Amino acid sequence: MALGSSAPEILLSVIETVGNLGGCPGELGASTIVGSASFNLLVISAVSIYAVNEENDNDPERDVTVPKGIKKINDMGVFSITAFFSVLAYILMFLFLRDQQVELWEAIMTFALFFVLIILSFGADKYNEGKMSKI
Repeated sequence: MALGSSAPEILLSVIETVGNLGGCPGELGASTIVGSASFNLLVISAVSIYAVNEENDNDPERDVTVPKGIKKINDMGVFSITAFFSVLAYILMFLFLRDQQVELWEAIMTFALFFVLIILSFGADKYNEGKMSKI
């Protein structure tokens, strides 16, 4: 969902960046990251949580140990890793953009942290899957 809702902004940002190589960067890229990413993280999550209620919680495979209208996070490992990296991304963005320019090492570090997030989340998911298969 995040890719689908952010794809137009990302594409426009890439086009603007490629068009201005060697020149002064435009404001679209930073605005996209701050605006769209914040919207996806906060508003879409809030609407998704608000949408769950007793009337529309009729999934036959739902966890019967949890009352209707309440959703439970079963895999806290992946959730915790994602939450940590989300907060870390905003902290790093604040620190990296204080001087209003992005150094090459800052960009490489940010890009590398994306792969660390993917690997840790995948590992946590496989660990939880292995735990569940033993039950």
